[in-house]
Formats: sequence, C-alpha cells, structure tokens
Amino acid sequence: MQPIACQRHRFAIPGDVHYLNCAYMAPLADTVVEAVERGARRKQRPWEVRPEHFFSLSEHFRERAAAIIGTPGDNLAIVPSVSYGLAIAARNLPFASGQQIVTLADQFPSNVYPWRELAAGKGGEVVTVRREAGACWSEAVLDAIGPDTAIVALPHCHWADGRKVDLEAVGRKAREHGAALVLDLTQSLGAMPIDFAAVQPDFAVAACYKWLFGPYGIGILYADPKYLDGTPIENNWINRGGSEDFARLVDYRDDFQPGARRFDMGEKSNPPLLEGASAAIDFLLEFGVEAIAETLGRETCSIAKEAGELGLKSAGLETRANHFLALEFPDGVPDGLTDRLAEKNVLVSLRGNSLRVTPHLYNTPEDRAALIAALRPD
Repeated sequence: MQPIACQRHRFAIPGDVHYLNCAYMAPLADTVVEAVERGARRKQRPWEVRPEHFFSLSEHFRERAAAIIGTPGDNLAIVPSVSYGLAIAARNLPFASGQQIVTLADQFPSNVYPWRELAAGKGGEVVTVRREAGACWSEAVLDAIGPDTAIVALPHCHWADGRKVDLEAVGRKAREHGAALVLDLTQSLGAMPIDFAAVQPDFAVAACYKWLFGPYGIGILYADPKYLDGTPIENNWINRGGSEDFARLVDYRDDFQPGARRFDMGEKSNPPLLEGASAAIDFLLEFGVEAIAETLGRETCSIAKEAGELGLKSAGLETRANHFLALEFPDGVPDGLTDRLAEKNVLVSLRGNSLRVTPHLYNTPEDRAALIAALRPD
C-alpha cells in the first residue's frame, strides 16, 4: 500500500510549527472549519430553520459515523462526551454484588470513574490490570477475566503509551464468562482499524476531537442491538416518538425514536458541531482508516529509528498502535524537556515517563527533523 501524500495544505498550520500531538487534539482541516462556520450561520438566520432541520443534520452525521465504524446507523447515538456515553453503558449493564469490572492501570479517567461508582454502589470490585514491562496489554487482560467478571472496560490502545489490546481475543473471553465489553475508542477510532462484528462490544464510545478530526463537544456511542430498548440518562423531547411533529409535542409519549436514538444527548441538533464532525469524517473516509494507519505506522517507525540513534527506546508495531509512539529516555525524562521543545515550536506531550509523539497526515519531513534536532543533546 502506497503511503498517503502529505495533506499539510489542507490545514492552517504555519510552516514553522511542528505539531506532533494529534492524541492531544487534532487540528481542524479547512473543510471542517468551513462546515462549522456554515453551521453557525444557520443560527444567524433562524427564520430559515425548519423543524425537519432538527433531524436531517443529526441523521447525516449518524450516517457518516456509521460509514467509518462499519455498523448500521441505528446502533449509534450522538453524545457530547465519552463520560456521557459510559454513563449510559453503566446504567444499562447488569451488575451485582461481588462481581468485578476489569480496567487497565492508568487508564484515562473517564473510563474509570463510572465503574468505580458502579462497583461501590453495588458492592462490587474494580480490578486494575497491570502489564509486564515491554509487553502489550492483551495477556494481562485475558488473565484477569474470570467467572466473577461482569464488565471489561478498555481502550483499543492505551492513551499514554499506545500499547494495544487484542479486542477480538478479549471479546471472546468476555463472552465465555458472560461479561460485557465496553470500549473507549477516543484514542483509536479513525486511525486504527476495528472490526465491530468480530470484537462484538456491548457499548463503544469515541469523542470526535482527536483522531476523528472533529470539533470538541460531540462524540459517537455504539450500542449493541440488545440494548436498544434500554434506559437513557436524560429525558429530552427530541428522542421521544413523534417529536418530528412540533404541533403535537405536548401529546406526551412514552415511546422513543428508533434504535440508539433514545440515547442521543439533548440539543443534539447543533449545526456547527454536526456539520463540522460530518466534514471531518468525510476527510478521513477520503483515504480510509487502513491507509491512514499504514501511513502513520511508517511515520512513527521513521521517528523511532532516528530517536533510537539518540539512545531513546520505543515499542515496535507488534505491541503498539501504528499512530502512537512513546519515546523513553534511558536516564528518565530530562527536566523541562517539553518546555524546551515548545520553545522550538515542536509540540508533543509528556505522559508518564515517556514522550508521546503522535503525528498525522499534516506532518512533513521537516516536522520530524525538527523533533529529532530538538531531542539531540546539546
């Protein structure tokens, strides 16, 4: 597969800015900014906003999200954040006293707090999995799943070090023990292929502002069909049956819009967010997730090779995601490293004991050269 050509020309990134930090927040492509502005202008002329617009924009976004996930749109809800989506999962999954919830050590907090609360409220336990040095997470997770496991709550790759979880293997073992699989895909969806039919998650959620290249404040929740008669965490008018008819909104109804729409957030019909997030997914679909992953894998491997010549260590693609690179320093991270890098317009993140480097299609060979030059000892 040929690597995707650099797309820097489609972003407003100055030539002297070396932004290698997509895992922190993706920059908006020009087409996404245009879509956000187009959506904002709708509110500028509210007399042109018709009742059907409250539904058509959200359904278009749902359709685009379904295309990148590879699942029917009826299985998807529009949510404002990962924490919102996980609250829906926690409300609808069975959990009893004495049961366990499996999570990763140092997992992102949004995929920890709801499970701590659920376990504490029901008399259960959160089991925190730790991996062996140099290993991926899969073996440790598989060892932790047993007869008392009710929920396995994981990412596809760890947000700090990028090391992978074999979700297909984990999904199989979870099902063997009757446990639910809940995924936070914020750090992988859009950059790392996932086969929902093979993994079979019960719920999966992703915020759009990282690898999905969309605005902040909107995300996607997947719900397995067996939960589509579940209980939302809020009671808003637009999710109820018949809400398309504005003249009959006070004919209160107990039924919901079909599929996962019952879980949609209130005020989901937000044109700047919906149009921006749809345009962002269109940008990714132009290339395809597999091609993006392949291209990013080549880039992170190039960075790893050059950083290795400076004495920095990193995991290979057999254990880490293609789009994530964690650089480890033999004597620990030097004090003030990220500040010194930022002074040279090299933008990366410090996570734990490693430097997280996460490039994307907008990065150039000059960005990689600037990073390596800035890491070189004085």
